[in-house]
Amino acid sequence: MGGMSPLLGRRARPNPADRVVTLIGKPDCHLCDDARAVVRKVAGELGARVEERYITEDPELHRKYWEQIPVVLIDGEQHDFWRVSEERLRKALGG
Repeated sequence: MGGMSPLLGRRARPNPADRVVTLIGKPDCHLCDDARAVVRKVAGELGARVEERYITEDPELHRKYWEQIPVVLIDGEQHDFWRVSEERLRKALGG
């Protein structure tokens, strides 16, 4: 039988459970607290893994992100900073 599969040429949607969301922040940061709540909610609903890192404990993170915290990475790539959108995060994770 000839013909192409309707799935050819389309990228598979990532499985949220295979994704890692990293929140980069610092202690006593109200924007970080707000971002943490959004990240935990969305990642928890979709099954993504969450990790948190602090610029106060890593000189490279401090150098790179100190003006942007909180910063959210998805699979190591910067996704958002300052105010984290629940809708954008959910969409980026494939949910």
